[in-house]
Amino acid sequence: MATTRATAAPARLSFLQVAIALQTLTILVQATTAGLLLTTHQGEVLHSAGARVMYAASMLYVLAAILAWRPGGGSPRPILYSSGFLVLASVQVVLGVAHIPSLHVPLGVLMFGLSVLALGQVRSTARQRGSRGGSVESS
Repeated sequence: MATTRATAAPARLSFLQVAIALQTLTILVQATTAGLLLTTHQGEVLHSAGARVMYAASMLYVLAAILAWRPGGGSPRPILYSSGFLVLASVQVVLGVAHIPSLHVPLGVLMFGLSVLALGQVRSTARQRGSRGGSVESS
């Protein structure tokens, strides 16, 4: 008797994973442009533009969380996380416009850490779902 093993195709990235990855990347870019802000005039322009892109990425994360929950019947927890992150992004923008670096910088570091954690959590959840239906053996 021959044993045939079929494995599931590699999982594609979900819209939610892409949205969180984009958000994380934009926050990392913001940290880089913050350093440029201290050394060049162009840093201010880049940091300001990056703030708009980061805020848009946070809104995209909320949309992706809603879309992942509604049709798929998934957990509404990512909506809570993404909404909380949008609130943090709003506070971050206000602190940046008000030129309060003593709060703006630590909040940026916190946001990056939270975004990395959210990305890791979504990726591990996707791996767990993929491994449940991963391989089928027949004889």
